[in-house]
Amino acid sequence: MQSTLTFRRYLVLIAIMLTASFGDTFLSIGMRQMGPVSIHHLSSLLLAMRTPWVIAGVALLLGFFAAYLTALSWADLTFVLPATSFGYVLIALLSKFWLHEPVSLARWTGILLITLGVGFVTRGPSYTPHTPMETATPVLAGQAAAQAEGDLP
Repeated sequence: MQSTLTFRRYLVLIAIMLTASFGDTFLSIGMRQMGPVSIHHLSSLLLAMRTPWVIAGVALLLGFFAAYLTALSWADLTFVLPATSFGYVLIALLSKFWLHEPVSLARWTGILLITLGVGFVTRGPSYTPHTPMETATPVLAGQAAAQAEGDLP
């Protein structure tokens, strides 16, 4: 199975970036409204999970997870993760201009390096072809190997 980047696959990668970035941003807004919570006080964490911003953030992150699984079904992790890391740029922009957080020169430099890295990664193949033996479950692969050696009928 050779993977090519079609328009739909680009849309999945964009969905990963947008849902992760906005989901994290919404969680941040919701938790700022809540104030400090402690893992030792489960009731405050449960209360935080009932705020609209946190609910919206969790919903977006569920969308992220679905899109991420979709991308991993047709591309290697070493392609998907860097290709979607442009979301870090989006998070920095949302943090700076929507949440009014300070973003240091060192962070902008890191974001620039991420962006350059994404350019290098997307030039290579997105999928490593595997033999049927490699893609089989461990039990089936073991059975196939034993059958090939004549240990199984």
